[in-house]
Amino acid sequence: MQKIIELNGKRYEVPLKIETMQQLLEHLKVSERIAVIEVNNSILSKIEYCKPINDRDKIEIVHFVGGG
Repeated sequence: MQKIIELNGKRYEVPLKIETMQQLLEHLKVSERIAVIEVNNSILSKIEYCKPINDRDKIEIVHFVGGG
């Protein structure tokens, strides 16, 4: 059974193979070095990216893009 999360304000079905925030970032092709991650209104430190993603988590991912 897949987990359903809210990702940046939209419903998202998490594939079964994805269990942690780190795996989600890799799946979404978002580099963790340039992202700020918030789960259920708490900002995660990089050391917390190994924690599991839970059904109904509210996740916000803000990543920065260079340019001018």
